[in-house]
Amino acid sequence: MSIAKAYAATSPTAALAPHNIERRRPGAQDVAMDVLYCGVCHSDLHTVRNEWQNAIYPAVPGHEIVGRVTAVGNLVSKYKVGDIVGVGCMVDSCQHCSACAEDLEQYCDNGMTGTYNSPEQGTGANTYGGYSSHIVVRESFVLKVSHAESDLAAVAPLLCAGITTYSPLRQWKVGPGQKVGIVGLGGLGHMGVKIAAAMGAHVVLFTTSASKREDALRLGAKEVVVSKNADEMAAHANSFDFILNTVAASHNLDDFIALLKRDGTMTLVGAPEHAHPSPNVFGLIMRRRRIAGSLIGGIRETQEMLDFCAQHGITADIETIAMDQIEAAYARMLKSDVKYRFVIDMATL
Repeated sequence: MSIAKAYAATSPTAALAPHNIERRRPGAQDVAMDVLYCGVCHSDLHTVRNEWQNAIYPAVPGHEIVGRVTAVGNLVSKYKVGDIVGVGCMVDSCQHCSACAEDLEQYCDNGMTGTYNSPEQGTGANTYGGYSSHIVVRESFVLKVSHAESDLAAVAPLLCAGITTYSPLRQWKVGPGQKVGIVGLGGLGHMGVKIAAAMGAHVVLFTTSASKREDALRLGAKEVVVSKNADEMAAHANSFDFILNTVAASHNLDDFIALLKRDGTMTLVGAPEHAHPSPNVFGLIMRRRRIAGSLIGGIRETQEMLDFCAQHGITADIETIAMDQIEAAYARMLKSDVKYRFVIDMATL
């Protein structure tokens, strides 16, 4: 075992504070790394405040991790000491179910092992995330980062926000000649705009705030629609091949379903605290439209996403913070006061 410095919550009402945790010694198939940067996801806040009623304390969040390899097990072949690597939302899975066999570990029939607040395979011990000095992860769940070192802080959010948007865009074969809508311009939405534009689609950003128009165009959208404006929405009726809905607040889905072409799909990746109102079935059946969902991506697809983003010069728009600013960052995140992702510089731990 080794002792890692971390920031942890010890109860739903406790502020995150310095805390020592134990990390296992690297096994034959393990990679040990120092954490350089860790993105701040809304899931981190849900967990430490026990909003999903499943938190185990002490809770050390963080699943958008970029680090430098410090040791490898004797069976590790893909990485060596000094490599820059990433770790996303999961660190293990059963490795033998049908989902794992298809490189869809996020849908593991026996439950993937989350990077934090999840039972470790074999031992059942609680996992601790990237708000820590170092971490040890099975080689097959470690990802190669090929971006320039000057971009590493902005690469960290790709490990969650990037893959969460990339995976459905790939699954529904977004590309040139398609009209694609992105609903919401936050941590997920801004990545969806960048990636869909890089895939060659005509991207339309939907927002409730007209003030986001200029930023959306800068990020790669060709058009911006204020979703509260009925005329702007009506002008796009029956015209979208695909809509990626990133909004994590309950809202009326019918307004967006009406914008889909026949056989068009709207995929939901936002997880609202309260359920969306049930959509009108006639909006679906009359044009064979679909509502779908998507959860992050498997390891193979996450590596594909990182390589795609490196090839196209895509990173997240970030604000870097020190570790002791995390509670202030959470407060600002709740007010959507960030463009578009906080990233912790772990040198400040």
